[in-house]
Amino acid sequence: MLSNELKSKINKLWDKFWSRGITNPITAIEQISYLLFMRRIDDADALEKAKAIFAEQEYKSIFDDKEDCRWSHFSQLDPDTMLEVVSNKAFPFIKNLNDPSQPYSRYMENAMFIINNSALLDEAVKSIDELFQDIKQQQDEGQQFQDTQGDLYEYLIDEMGSGGKNGQFRTPRHLIQLMCEIIDPDWTDKICDPACGTGGFLVGAYQHVLTKYTSPKEIIEDENGLNRFRRFGGDKISKQEVWDNLWEKSFYGFDVDQTMVRIGLMNLMLHGIKVPQIENTDSLSKKYDKEYKDGEYSVILANPPFTGRIDKGGMSDKLKITGTNSELLFLIRISKMLRPGGKAAVIIPEGVLFGGSTAQKQTREILLKDNQLEAVISLPSGAFKPYTGVKTSILVFTKAEEDSSKWHTEKVWFYDLKNDGYSLDDNRRKLAENPLPIAVDAYKNRTNQTPIERTNHFYVPLSEIQDNGLDLSYNRYKKFEYQEQTYEPPQKILEALFILETEIEKDMKELKNLIG
Repeated sequence: MLSNELKSKINKLWDKFWSRGITNPITAIEQISYLLFMRRIDDADALEKAKAIFAEQEYKSIFDDKEDCRWSHFSQLDPDTMLEVVSNKAFPFIKNLNDPSQPYSRYMENAMFIINNSALLDEAVKSIDELFQDIKQQQDEGQQFQDTQGDLYEYLIDEMGSGGKNGQFRTPRHLIQLMCEIIDPDWTDKICDPACGTGGFLVGAYQHVLTKYTSPKEIIEDENGLNRFRRFGGDKISKQEVWDNLWEKSFYGFDVDQTMVRIGLMNLMLHGIKVPQIENTDSLSKKYDKEYKDGEYSVILANPPFTGRIDKGGMSDKLKITGTNSELLFLIRISKMLRPGGKAAVIIPEGVLFGGSTAQKQTREILLKDNQLEAVISLPSGAFKPYTGVKTSILVFTKAEEDSSKWHTEKVWFYDLKNDGYSLDDNRRKLAENPLPIAVDAYKNRTNQTPIERTNHFYVPLSEIQDNGLDLSYNRYKKFEYQEQTYEPPQKILEALFILETEIEKDMKELKNLIG
């Protein structure tokens, strides 16, 4: 979560671009992204050097023979010289950090640095330095797992009037962390998000894997009560083969927005994934079918767009359900993308779980037949505020067989996450309690610790789900307990009303005397 101080500084940064003539929101986001990347890549290089020293290894800086491309160098120059260095050296440098055949280089090939006002660049650089001082303070206070830069992008997009378009909402970091704890990805997995945005799920999965391979002395409990690495994650990984797999072959994403693809690629690289694989492709399209095969991934983590509708003409012929609702089509696509035994955790609007349309029922049937639907975790209605109050759930399922004629789900585990550790209003303040570790423990021990009584969490057999029209909503099966209400006798209530009326009359007279 961004602090109010950070939000205020982001607003001021946006104002600087607007006042200097860069008024197109997407253009401003791109230019700010490049500057953020330059700033963070300098920090990341310093961190990698510190890791190498910590592990008593040699380190070759990406800035060898390019020291003038460092943020720490050009940010100290006078405005005119800074503009010349950034335009002619630093920006071309960041465009060519990867092999030309890799997605990052391909999508950065046509990127342009259009800040041509030295005063604007100088002001923006100073503003970004202030932002990073606040970000460092947040991390020092225990938010290493938080993708603060991703939060920053989301806030920029929302403030510029593009947030929430077509039902696309950024997933809170702690919910990503919860889903990673449940799915438990490893370095051997091929992990994908078919609508990845800024890459938050992929970053979360990477950090989860690193935490698994971090020495106990380097593990701390974060603000959500879950384990994370203190600073140097993955210190127990000694084989280069493992690092190479994590850096180049583990993380894949797709998004229809080229700006988000560039931001996602930069975001993953800055978190340590050296060759991220994110493509500017609509994963619901015929183009995707031509270029990619089904059954490719062992882990999928996603929060696909809600309530969006796609062009039927360009829609994949493989997504054989009635209708064009994106949240349903993404569930079908995710099922097809999973290899047998592969696992997925997907956030969906709860209407998908009980809706009576043909497409909704077809989708639920595929989830229960082609997969073993393991869990439905009901999230609180404020989980996505301030962007939306839509009630959502997390579906957890394991791929069994494509186009199955039989049911591979025998029973489904339901869990009610009443709150996620944050206030359920627009402010989303951190609360004292930490319910996420309790939810993770309940999921991991669900086989032998789930009560028969249907209160907070319980199993429902497939036969009962079938009898209810494949309804998968938590409230359909929860036991509702009637709590008898007691009231004061009518005479006492009436007496209290008379007393209240007398007090109001007295206050009104005092107010009248004050205003004359």
